[in-house]
Amino acid sequence: MTIKPTIYTAADLETSVELSYDETYDAIMDGEVDAEHGMMSWGSNYTFLVTISHNEDKFLGIYKPRMGERPLWDFPDGTLCQRETASFVLSEMLCWYLVPPTILRDGPRGMGSVQAFINHDPNEHYFTFQQNPDLPELEPQLQRMAVFDAIGNNADRKGGHCLLDEGGHIWGIDHGLTFHPASKLRTVIWDYAGKAIPDDIMAEIQSLCTKLDDSQNPHTQQLIELINRSEFAALKTRIDRLIQSGTFPMPGAGPNRPWPAV
Repeated sequence: MTIKPTIYTAADLETSVELSYDETYDAIMDGEVDAEHGMMSWGSNYTFLVTISHNEDKFLGIYKPRMGERPLWDFPDGTLCQRETASFVLSEMLCWYLVPPTILRDGPRGMGSVQAFINHDPNEHYFTFQQNPDLPELEPQLQRMAVFDAIGNNADRKGGHCLLDEGGHIWGIDHGLTFHPASKLRTVIWDYAGKAIPDDIMAEIQSLCTKLDDSQNPHTQQLIELINRSEFAALKTRIDRLIQSGTFPMPGAGPNRPWPAV
């Protein structure tokens, strides 16, 4: 189990802010969202840099409204923001805290996902971590990220979707293409493929199974509301297979890496 990390975010484009994990979550849940910074220039869907204000806290967030989602042939329309939020809920259930606090809520342009912005060096990403002198300390986080993507069936784990904050915590972002019932795992994290999953991670996966079987668990109830019945069943099947194999997944047939890689 991972201790809840500090959130290293920013009050504006120049001022850094440190908040507790729970303070950040509460602010995103109940705070005011202002899209004063406008739309971000990259990505195929509308993504806004926003200011979140709650009590004395003020920090940046990432807002992805449902109305700005580009239709896809293989994912139901208008569900990407739900998948962003479901990925956060899955991270919470595992107690891995790999996804910044993310809430599905109303915003300046309607319903969408609102996520805490993580201060990071954009030149640091998955492919540069291999040269990081702290790699031995980072590796358990990367192993969990690999398992997390396999469980969530992430079809788009680019290297640039792994952010390293100033406290040494790795965050995963951009989880709109997740939880499809058909196998769609595309990731750059294949370093552990075929190797045995460490015992502590296996114990955490088995604990997740227990939670998902409990219909009264609040997180389980959230997932059921965010993804459909077939997607929830497929999630449990992927977890069962991972437990049975005891190993990190191997690349399957067809495309198994996203493009571009970063």
